[in-house]
Amino acid sequence: MDEDLAIINSNTRNEKIKNFLIKNKKKLISVISIFVLLLMGYFGYKEYKNIQRVKISDEFNMIVAEYSETNSETTVKRLIDVINKKDPTYSPLSLYFIIDNKLISDHQQVANFFDVLINKVDQEKEMKNLIIYKKSLYIADRADEGELLNTLSPLINTESIWKSHALYLVAEFFYSKNEKEKSKEFFNQIINLSTANEDIKQRAQIRLIRDLSE
Repeated sequence: MDEDLAIINSNTRNEKIKNFLIKNKKKLISVISIFVLLLMGYFGYKEYKNIQRVKISDEFNMIVAEYSETNSETTVKRLIDVINKKDPTYSPLSLYFIIDNKLISDHQQVANFFDVLINKVDQEKEMKNLIIYKKSLYIADRADEGELLNTLSPLINTESIWKSHALYLVAEFFYSKNEKEKSKEFFNQIINLSTANEDIKQRAQIRLIRDLSE
């Protein structure tokens, strides 16, 4: 008897499933088709992005290989084009190449390119923080206190791995301005920072003992 009931229940269940599939055939086909299209679109987009990155990589390497003092103007234009492609690897490398080779004399223009990398390129958090730090190094000689602190605030006010570097830059900035109390304050923050880079911490200690001790 129990076996007969089990068979009947099984047959009933199978019949319900069959009827459901028949009744909703078109909807199911539509759902499956949309899912397949989404998968194809996702992997197609990833493949497209990979191809584009390879092209940008080849372009950057060619620019660097062909660079000479006689074609610096053309090199700058091509590097700016790579920066504006907003690639997380080759856009920063292009800007660093411009800076290292002093290809642009307009400091504000270079600072603006840093802003493109910081605000418009999809970067891993600490890589973006590194770019912020590099911008701060670049503008430090010409920036006022407010501009430098504002630029470095994403590092100083978080637990970034670049925090001690940022604090050291600000401390040295104030020291160069002969604002020794402010300088001392930031050096002491480094000393008290448990996650501070050891080399940075040692340099801060030396500065405090040698130049800022009372």
